[in-house]
Amino acid sequence: MDFFNDLYNNIMTLIASSSFYGPLLACLLIVLESIIPILPLFVFISIVFIAYGYVFGFLIAYILTIVGCIISFILVRKLLTKHFDRKLRKKMKIDKLMKKIDKMKLSTLSLIIAIPFTPAFLINICAALSKMEFKKYFYSLLIGKISLVFFWGFIGTSLLESLKNPKILIIIVIMLILAYIISRIVTKKLDID
Repeated sequence: MDFFNDLYNNIMTLIASSSFYGPLLACLLIVLESIIPILPLFVFISIVFIAYGYVFGFLIAYILTIVGCIISFILVRKLLTKHFDRKLRKKMKIDKLMKKIDKMKLSTLSLIIAIPFTPAFLINICAALSKMEFKKYFYSLLIGKISLVFFWGFIGTSLLESLKNPKILIIIVIMLILAYIISRIVTKKLDID
């Protein structure tokens, strides 16, 4: 138990001692996570929540996550769409998938974005390569990212608290398993590979 308390205190001291630059770096990394998929979004959102509190932390993480997704969408649309259409869209399976994405409803896309384990970079790329209107993509982001940011902010801050109280860790594990199961069900129902 002392190990977990020491670990918690060390993490909180690190966040507090980094003053302005730690949370600022976390903000930058939130934007980059939508472009570079290997970065752990929940860690950066947690740092922002801890540094700025639940209300401001949520607003900052929410806005920056959307900004990162939009940057990713625009880069892919501007740099890769012509090449994709010329080389890959001619293949029947890819064309069929892209047509499904083209016709995807705003509510469906919002739901997919809201699922915590759905990779944002993949959504950004598929939406950008499709013929989907930017407006539909943007509104889906606005709706879907609310629950995603809240989920990761809550999980991240609760995970740190769980170092002091292991019962919280059990609740977090159960929530993560449920979120994963729901994402798998939605993936099967919507026939998304």
